[in-house]
Amino acid sequence: MKGDIKERCQCIGVYMVENNSTVREVARKFGISKSTVHKDLTKRLPIFSPQLYQMVRKQIAQNMEVRHIHGGEATRRKYQSMKQCK
Repeated sequence: MKGDIKERCQCIGVYMVENNSTVREVARKFGISKSTVHKDLTKRLPIFSPQLYQMVRKQIAQNMEVRHIHGGEATRRKYQSMKQCK
C-alpha cells in the first residue's frame, strides 16, 4: 500500500483502533515496516486527522501499559518449552 500518504495514515489508524491492534500487527497487515507505521501514526496522522489521532494515541498508550505483561508471558512459555524438551 504505497500510494497516498494521507490515505495510508487514515487506513492504518482506523484499522488499529477498530481491531485494538499493535504497531507490529498493523505493519504485518499492511506490508510496511514498524517504523513507517509508527511515523505515520505519531507524526503524520495528527496533521491529517486530529480526532483519529487522539483515538490512536490512546490505543498506543494502552499497548505500552501491557507490553511488560506480554514479554513476561513469552519468556515463561519459552522456558516451559525448553523444560519439556529435556
